[in-house]
Amino acid sequence: MRTPLETRAPGATGRQPPKGPAQLLFWRLFIINGLLFAVGTLVLALSPATVSSPVLLTEVPVLLIGLALILAANAALVRASLAPLDALTTVMRRVGLLRRGGDRATEAGNGDLKHLIRTFNEMLDRLEAENSASSALALAAQEEERQRISRELHDQIGQSLTVALLSLKRVVDRAPDDLREESLVAQDAVRSSLEEVRQVAQRLRPGVLADLGLRSALNSLGSEFSRSSGIPVSWQLDDEFPGLSGEIELVLYRIAQEALTNVARHAHATRVDVALTSTTEGLTLRILDDGKGGDLREGAGIRGMRERALLIGAELIVAARPGAGTDVSLVVPGVGPRS
Repeated sequence: MRTPLETRAPGATGRQPPKGPAQLLFWRLFIINGLLFAVGTLVLALSPATVSSPVLLTEVPVLLIGLALILAANAALVRASLAPLDALTTVMRRVGLLRRGGDRATEAGNGDLKHLIRTFNEMLDRLEAENSASSALALAAQEEERQRISRELHDQIGQSLTVALLSLKRVVDRAPDDLREESLVAQDAVRSSLEEVRQVAQRLRPGVLADLGLRSALNSLGSEFSRSSGIPVSWQLDDEFPGLSGEIELVLYRIAQEALTNVARHAHATRVDVALTSTTEGLTLRILDDGKGGDLREGAGIRGMRERALLIGAELIVAARPGAGTDVSLVVPGVGPRS
């Protein structure tokens, strides 16, 4: 004779699978309502109240009062039991994956609801990690493409324009007087185009960052910004930044570049203050302008800044005040200049 264990289906272990949140929530509501009906039945059985058949008019108010009390108690108990779901809904509305370690729901309640909230928080952690990883791959591919385009601009288009400029110089030297002025205009146009190509290549691939370091790269960025926009830049940079990885330096440079680009396009500012200093919180990059500020809409530029900040575990804060300009602050925890 086979034992019960031997007649069990293959793969069965005899252990019941864990109950899901929906089933646990069902039993929570079932128990609350069951207790209320049991208490109501017990009160009806022990009380001197009776119900006639047919129901008398004097008995109707007693029945209605009893029903109202049961419904009120049921509503209060269910509402209190499901209160953690309100907090969870609030977090769902405001949560954002571009803010590392952002809002998380408080694990309140008992059993099923606590498990549901914990699962939601774990899902946010997983989504943040996956979003950060995919952003890192996308930004790395973007930087490689920037470098490729920069090399092509410098090696091909830049050299072609240089050859054209030298050829025009010979043409100007040999041109008759009636064509010299037009040749000079063409020569200036080619020279301007060559300078624009060099500037575009510089923005795409900041060679000064790899050659001379972050401080020189930021100074060069500010000089180019002031020259092209006419807005003066005030710099406050600590003397040295040892121990910064190439990735951190590139993120700092790109965020400063994007912030200055936004100032030139949208802020209508007359001055920009840029500071890169060591604080108790870490290394802090701050770009503050005196522009119009006001309603801030996070477009592709600010989203890209947030994605870059996530790559190095930094916190980016963008605050705009009406008539008081925009304040962009990036804090990289745990790094900074040596004392």
